[in-house]
Amino acid sequence: MSITLSLASPVELIAAQVDCERLAFPTGAEIFSCGQRATAIFGVRQGLVELIDNGGNRLCYRTGEVFSYQDIAWREGRYRNDAVARTPVELLKLGRLHFLNLLHNHPTMAVMLISQQHERMREQRNSGTICY
Repeated sequence: MSITLSLASPVELIAAQVDCERLAFPTGAEIFSCGQRATAIFGVRQGLVELIDNGGNRLCYRTGEVFSYQDIAWREGRYRNDAVARTPVELLKLGRLHFLNLLHNHPTMAVMLISQQHERMREQRNSGTICY
C-alpha cells in the first residue's frame, strides 16, 4: 500500500522532501535554544521533544507532530523557546524556504498544522494545564 502525498501527514510530507535532513538526539540533548535564528522546522519521527519558554512553560511534541513552524512565520525569525530531547528522538529537519515551498505545493498542510494546534489546545483545556 503506498501513501499518496495528498493524504500524507505533515511529517510524511516533510520526509518526502529531497532536502529533508534526518537527525538523531539522545535524551537531554539541546536541539536549539531560544534566540537562535529560526532556519528550519522539525517533525518528530520518534520520541518526545520539550519546548521551554523564558517563563518556564513547557510544551511537549510527540511522534508525528511538527514544531517550530510558528517561529518561521514570526517577523523576528528567531526560535522563541529552547528545544530539548526528553527521550532519544529521531527528527526531520526542513529549511525555511523548503518548508514554504512545501506549503505552496501542499496547501492542505497548513490546515493540518492548524488542526494539530487546535487539538493541542483542546488537550490542555481538558487537562487544566492552560488558563483563560
